[in-house]
Amino acid sequence: MTKAIHLNKPEPFALERPYANFNEGSDVLLTIQLLEAGKPILIDGLYSNGLKLLKALKTHLQKRFTRKSFQDECEYRAAYHKLSNLVLIEIAGNKLALKKAPFIGWLEELYPEKSDFLLTFPQVQGLNSSWEWYKNGISIPVLRNKLHPYYGTYFPTRFDHLVQFDQWLKRYTGPKKTAIDIGVGSGILALQMVQYGFQKVFGTDSNPNAIVGLKAFMGDTKLSRKIELDLGHLFGKWEKQSELIVFNPPWLPSTNEVRNLDTGIYYNEKLFPEFFAEAKKRLLPDGKLLLLFSNLAQITELTKEHPIEKELAEGGRFQLARCFKKSVKPASKKTKRNQNWRTDEVVELWELTHL
Repeated sequence: MTKAIHLNKPEPFALERPYANFNEGSDVLLTIQLLEAGKPILIDGLYSNGLKLLKALKTHLQKRFTRKSFQDECEYRAAYHKLSNLVLIEIAGNKLALKKAPFIGWLEELYPEKSDFLLTFPQVQGLNSSWEWYKNGISIPVLRNKLHPYYGTYFPTRFDHLVQFDQWLKRYTGPKKTAIDIGVGSGILALQMVQYGFQKVFGTDSNPNAIVGLKAFMGDTKLSRKIELDLGHLFGKWEKQSELIVFNPPWLPSTNEVRNLDTGIYYNEKLFPEFFAEAKKRLLPDGKLLLLFSNLAQITELTKEHPIEKELAEGGRFQLARCFKKSVKPASKKTKRNQNWRTDEVVELWELTHL
């Protein structure tokens, strides 16, 4: 089944046209000017040459962007994304064709039909980080075992909302026959529910990498019989009613088309109305609907509208049973981004029931 699924992965391009090279002896400023003129640059020699160029590019852009506001941070990241993705790296025989380059297993796993091609340097960095996370595993405070997230699958780097859900599960005394996890991702919420005794969890995701990765992670263990997966939008093929529906939706509204991993971060205007309409059909009469959310969009002034509050006020489908709010921990001291808005951020757990 998984072989028929088309995975999300960086799109390779062919080694056809000549490119300007960047190596140990290249002029950094001149190379950045070429990038700003829209000219692709091919890294040559050492892998570290690519790191050197990207570091210089960041320094160059930081002179133009203060990064003191959320909006300015977004503009800086957009500019860096545009220019850095003109920096190319050659793959030969499913390995990076540079000296002292890291081994990335995804180059064979994701491209079995192609061995020689080009990718952008940021794409390679993403593949490299993902391979390390997958190979070594990630410790999640609410899970007993390490998580090994598949490439292109969303996983959290902050855990306040997961701890909040864990505390809710500890207090939950209702039936535990079935639950539905919408947007299962790397499977953390589903695994939490299994840990707390749910007999069957139905998980869906519109990202094929999430389904393939979680199936591979579970293998033929008992988990594979407790967690059943479907590739699809929102509820996918699941039509039966359940006593618990859990949704950790994206926390930020998007004005652009949302693709791939961005669907774990940004939501479009149709998502919440469609979700609540479908959840109404699939929640048992005495069931509970849980949403893990945040006020991030409001405190960063992306929108004044809170989609869950709007549903409760206008939807005519659900009522509020309880809402738990918790201030988030400060951003890591290692981050270079200005995240002062985080001091006002709270994670929210909304427990709804039928009207």
